[in-house]
Formats: sequence, C-alpha cells, structure tokens
Amino acid sequence: MPSHRVSYDLAEAPLASGEVAIIGAGPGDPGLLTLRALSLIEQADCLVYDRLVSREVLALASPRARRFYVGKASRCHALTQDETNALLVRLSREGRRVVRLKGGDPYIFGRGGEEAEVLIDHGVSFRVVPGITSAQGCAAYGGFPLTHRDHAQSVTFVTGHCKGDGDLALNWASLAASHQTTVFYMGLANAERIRTELQRHGLPAAHPVALVERGTTPEQRQVITCLGELVETIAREALKPPTLIVVGEVVRLAGTLAQPAPEEAAFIEDVVLERVAL
Repeated sequence: MPSHRVSYDLAEAPLASGEVAIIGAGPGDPGLLTLRALSLIEQADCLVYDRLVSREVLALASPRARRFYVGKASRCHALTQDETNALLVRLSREGRRVVRLKGGDPYIFGRGGEEAEVLIDHGVSFRVVPGITSAQGCAAYGGFPLTHRDHAQSVTFVTGHCKGDGDLALNWASLAASHQTTVFYMGLANAERIRTELQRHGLPAAHPVALVERGTTPEQRQVITCLGELVETIAREALKPPTLIVVGEVVRLAGTLAQPAPEEAAFIEDVVLERVAL
C-alpha cells in the first residue's frame, strides 16, 4: 500500500517562540499519537524527551530540531528533575519552540504537573496535550479491557515506586476490594510487597494478574499469572521495566478477546482467500 501523509486542520494557534508544549507521546506505538501531538512535534525547535518515547515518534520531528534526552530509570537519571526543569526554562528563554515529550500521558505518573508548576513560576507560556496512557494501551493490545460490567466496575492507577525509594505506603484494603482492576506502574521492584499486601487484605492467591512488558511496541511481551505466583513469574520470565502489573478478573478475558498479531492475521487472511478460490 502506498503511504500518504495524514491531512489535519486543527483549530489552535501555532507553537510560539519560547512556548513549551508538554505532550503525552502514548505508550510506544506511533500510531497512538494524537493529531495535536503530531502537529506540535513537527513545529518544535527542540525536543526534550524521556526514556519511553519511541524512536518512531522522535523521527516525526524535523531533522533540524535539537534533541535532549532526559530519561530516567531506577537509580540512573540522565538529568535530575531539577536539571530537566532548568533546561525547559533555559530553552524557552532562548526563544525556542520546545516540545517536552513523555511516554503515556504527562499527567499520569509523568511528572507533567511538577514541570508545569515550574514553568508557571518562571513565567513560561505552555500548553499540555494528553496522551493515551500506558494502562490503556497495554490492556487493549493485551486483549483485555480495564473495566467490564461483569468483572470490574472501577479501575485504579497506582504507582508501584515511591519517591526516593521510600516505603510503598498505599491503601491496600481499598486496592484489595473485589470487582475492580488495579494497574501498578513501575511495580516490578516492589512485586513482593504488592503480592503480600493484596493477599493479606483479602485477595486470593489465584487472583489473575497480567504482566505487560514494553506494551504496544514490537517488543511487547505479556505473561498471564496469578497473585500468588507474581514474584516467581517475574523472575522466571526475566521481565524488565517498563512492565505494567495489572491485577483483576478482567485479565481472564485475554484468552478470548485477544486479537491475532499482524503476521497471524495475514496468515488467516491468506487461508480464507485460498478457501474462497477453491
């Protein structure tokens, strides 16, 4: 199929000199980027981006745009958060059109709120563009919904990693309630605590759990397990960040709702066409 550039006409002002756009780049698949995000990325003089922003999304910017990597992993930061804040302010004062790219949504465990506060304190004009969250993308690509009338009437997004590697103090009794889905971001290092506390507050060891590594990307890997086997499964499968931990009965639907991978879908289509020809 020939490729065609998407045409879009958005009712918003162009990115101004010295303005910062805080943009959610989605969970990885560039096809999940919003049109507004694409429009602003194409206008950027500078891209300030995190570890989870895909190469395909970065490639959408002008080759002339300067790129600043400020990614963070556990105990390994390219820049501290204070240094990233200072970089955004400096680029703005230089008159650059700045796009701050974050994986998923900038206001869901993305520190977008902290950066927006700093921009306000320094009188920097900014706008925020939401993105598809990692939880939404990983669940959809993993073949299960986050909510379902028969299985989950609510969904909760929880950080599984505390600031400064502090104690993971959560309302475990609330998270262990039935008929809900709980999504733990950045939870691999605290998997033992998650398992212990949820079981201690009433969830059975057989409660279903999905582990989705690098969701929505070509490297996506999903493992279905149960709460009692959570830690052992992570070790056996050698799962690495970014991996979401999804706890809830909706995970059981992955076996029936999961769509075939692109290569599997192509094979099925070939078989159907062959049968029609016969």
